[in-house]
Amino acid sequence: MSEKEYEDQVEGRNSVLELLESGKDINKIFIQIGEKHGSINKIISKAKENRIVIVQAEKSKLDKMSQTNNHQGVIAIVPPFEYSSVEDILEEARKRNEQPFILILDGIEDPHNLGSIIRTAETAGIHGIIIPKRRAVAVNSTVNKVSAGAVQYMKIARVNNINETIKYLKSNDIWICGTDMNTNKYYYEENYSIPIALVIGSEGFGISRLVKENCDFLVNIPMSGKISSLNASVSAGIVMYEAVKQRKIK
Repeated sequence: MSEKEYEDQVEGRNSVLELLESGKDINKIFIQIGEKHGSINKIISKAKENRIVIVQAEKSKLDKMSQTNNHQGVIAIVPPFEYSSVEDILEEARKRNEQPFILILDGIEDPHNLGSIIRTAETAGIHGIIIPKRRAVAVNSTVNKVSAGAVQYMKIARVNNINETIKYLKSNDIWICGTDMNTNKYYYEENYSIPIALVIGSEGFGISRLVKENCDFLVNIPMSGKISSLNASVSAGIVMYEAVKQRKIK
């Protein structure tokens, strides 16, 4: 069964428009009084077409409701975000008739990083993302906004134990590739055309020791500057798109 996390609003014009176009349930949409130009008109039109309740509200009310501090005059109230299961992710790969291509995030705590990773993962054709329940950010309105609505199209599983999940993936013939700055093998030297799950670690600490030990192989992103680490969303994007390149060539 899927699990639900009680985060119940989507903010900003592009995010709400993406939500409307995804066909997901929306309880109601709050629109700032006087906002009738640009994409707001499209939102109102789509909402009416889908018989969604529109509530006109003062800017002060939207400011008070906002979780992102950047609502752009529109906030959609939605049912709780519905997480997928790991099985759902594997089924998605089967449905597309593709080798599994999965992302495991080990302790991402910044919602902006998570949103950015989800956006890149969706464009890269990732079948699903696995995040832990503890010591990591959940999908919330900030994550949704930064992802530009990509959370509506991405299967995200929230699990109790990353290491147990890795063992389960291995039992389904999926190879586990971790990113680690202390290994000697560069990310572009590895083969990603196989069934694979890429592991990206937390912003400050990388992947945890046990997760690292459970990886089948580790890869490093070469760096020549004075800064010794990359933002987690940038690291994820670099390795994901190397995998995309290899899979396209194959």
